Amino acid sequence: MATSLSELDWFGEDVCLADVDTALARLRAKASEEAASMRTSVMTHLAWVPPEWVEPARAALEGMAELHPSRTILMFPEPDAADNRIDARAAVERWEVPDTDRGLVTEVVELMLRGARAQAPASIVEPLLISDLPVFLRWRGEPPWGAPELEQLVAVTDRLIVDSTEWDDVPGAYRSLAELFSHCAASDIAWARTSRWRSHLATLWPALTEVRTVRVRGTAAQAWLLCGWLRSRLGHEQIALEHEPAETLEGVALDGEAVPLPPGDPPTPSDVLSDELDRFTPDPVYEAAVLATTAPSP
Repeated sequence: MATSLSELDWFGEDVCLADVDTALARLRAKASEEAASMRTSVMTHLAWVPPEWVEPARAALEGMAELHPSRTILMFPEPDAADNRIDARAAVERWEVPDTDRGLVTEVVELMLRGARAQAPASIVEPLLISDLPVFLRWRGEPPWGAPELEQLVAVTDRLIVDSTEWDDVPGAYRSLAELFSHCAASDIAWARTSRWRSHLATLWPALTEVRTVRVRGTAAQAWLLCGWLRSRLGHEQIALEHEPAETLEGVALDGEAVPLPPGDPPTPSDVLSDELDRFTPDPVYEAAVLATTAPSP
């Protein structure tokens, strides 16, 4: 496991993208002067972060750098700002590799997109993407379905990562999400948080095939995705959902009979996001579950 050694940063107001690129090059060079370093980015990690999600987004990124060396670009849209400009912060962080004299170098860019700059994010970030590496996009909150900024960023993205627990409109919003499946692969942190329960429920086969009602105590997203998973895997679109609201996935009952808790502990936000950044292809089981949530309720 690498350990943090040093961090260098730069900040500029009303900048152009060439300024940011130049700053990154200068910071990388300075990091290499301090000690031998390797730039080992395996992806470009984009994040669209509205104001209410700034702190959770930064917290989720902590501790991920050594697991996923990348160029991370955080976009903070401020569409109601009085002026049209980009303020930027660039940081290069060096991670010491134990038992060697070398380190890993990761890069973080924060872009404050003010006014009209928030409406054309793809053209802004495109010059900063690392060529020939996959692009992941983490969208905090419910995406503005059909909005230009979403469509632009999806067009330059290999994988979209959302958390439908952050959405107000479920299962309705899953219809809009499904329309993006043909444009990029999709991951859902709410879905990832059901993985222990899905593995546990699968052990109930073949009795599971007779289920007609599932009761879930958890978030609405987790409840609907578990129900969609059962509907799609069992081929029974009429499985009914009973939802008991809770902040986390606390329990599941099938046809009124409680299912014992699965083994293990729930993963941390950083662990969940880290796992999603390891996935490079579409997840047909997740896509089928999303589509099944839109089936008419019995």
